[in-house]
Amino acid sequence: MIIKHMTLSLTLMLFLTFCSSCANMPILDSNGESAANAEKTLVPDQSWTCGMQEGIPKPENGILVFEAQINLDKVYELGKTPYGRRQVLVIKDGTITSDKIQASVLPGGLEFELTLSNGIIEIEQVLVFQTNDNKYIYMRNAGTGLNENDVRVVMDFEAPNNSSAAWLNTGQYVARHTVDLTEGTLKMTVYDVSEVAVDASDVVKISKPTDIPYQPWDYRKASPSEQPGEQFITETVALGRSTSVGQSKRGMRNIIPITGGTLSGNITGKVLFGGADYQNFTNGPAIDARYLWLTDSGEIIIVRNTGPMGSLVPTFETRVDGEYSWLNSGTYLSSNPGMGAGGVSLTMYKSK
Repeated sequence: MIIKHMTLSLTLMLFLTFCSSCANMPILDSNGESAANAEKTLVPDQSWTCGMQEGIPKPENGILVFEAQINLDKVYELGKTPYGRRQVLVIKDGTITSDKIQASVLPGGLEFELTLSNGIIEIEQVLVFQTNDNKYIYMRNAGTGLNENDVRVVMDFEAPNNSSAAWLNTGQYVARHTVDLTEGTLKMTVYDVSEVAVDASDVVKISKPTDIPYQPWDYRKASPSEQPGEQFITETVALGRSTSVGQSKRGMRNIIPITGGTLSGNITGKVLFGGADYQNFTNGPAIDARYLWLTDSGEIIIVRNTGPMGSLVPTFETRVDGEYSWLNSGTYLSSNPGMGAGGVSLTMYKSK
């Protein structure tokens, strides 16, 4: 009996010693990487540099600039597309608070989230802020992370040169990105990392799977020999009130929100609320329309119709096992927008 009690005591001591050791061990994230990676500089994959290809520092190492509390209008799950598992967030509204800037987040902004097979996250955002003195700030941001617990977004602001927010046109800004789908919120805490040094010996590199194509940042340009072939769709696009950023670091930016519309032809359905035509007639592209279709059968299709007037090129992204998967690999051309009641009409063609 004494031996039995000694054995139980020894077992208990070993167990407590093991637990004590576990408490001091680094916590592992879902990819099996140490949580210490969250302290390191993230080096993006070469295909998705986010504007900071040498590395994105931990945002909190910089100086806090502002916090954006954003409410979501819709979340669309596309499923697996050619680039990975795609989800699109549509912005409802939001507020920006800080000592340096007070603004609201305008409805209709889009966030394109991509999750790869190895857990890597890639983010593209197109957002518009309205400051309290009625100036508009355009952003097209890019982010990445090893997983959803450490997503860093590099902010790229276009603020009016003659506004109190013009300082956003220079410097380097990185946001801590947190989504709560249960609450329907997106939180962006933005830091100035201009003075944060990147230690090349203390980085973690992001590597994408080699069996998938890289998602594009730029738009497709039509070759001079391309001609409109078979007409496959006509759309009418309802538009909101045009807003102008004015002269900024990339020239004159004009934004026309997309509020709805209809599709007819080989695809029937509607244009969803969200996105806009983010025009730049100074440095191009003159037309850069980013928005979503919902087909009558329930498929979500991401649309980008972009280029100079007279040479618009639409591209599409939808799930690879859906009835409209042929859109992912084809080449297409678009007419110029023609004025219609409350918006514009466009005709799209297969390229030949």
